[in-house]
Amino acid sequence: MRELGSIDRRRVLAVAAALEMGAGLALALAPAPVVSLLFGAELPVMAWPLGRLAGIALLSFGLACWPARPPAEDRSTLRAMLVYNSLVALYLGVLGSVAGGGPLLWPAAVFHALVAVLLVWTGRAARGAAGGR
Repeated sequence: MRELGSIDRRRVLAVAAALEMGAGLALALAPAPVVSLLFGAELPVMAWPLGRLAGIALLSFGLACWPARPPAEDRSTLRAMLVYNSLVALYLGVLGSVAGGGPLLWPAAVFHALVAVLLVWTGRAARGAAGGR
């Protein structure tokens, strides 16, 4: 049963990491349309370099959180992805409530919240299976 929890957690981490890498690549290549879709605001040309740096950071974060091959497992990857998704969901939720946003803001907030919940759930399932051995 432990392996099933580990496989599920690895899948959640892999999907979350892949999507962050995709978002990072999109932001690095075309920051203005990504910001417009996400926040419903125009990104001034002077801010494009900062948007591209954020995209590079997301791409790097996704690569760093890509799950290791079994049997190696690093809980710091799980913690990093959990903290990141929890804080992003909270921030996007507050931002959407206060300032509105673009058509992708609420789907992004819900996605990040869902990933955080799945990471907690699969982490508990894996710990429960390991304790029941």
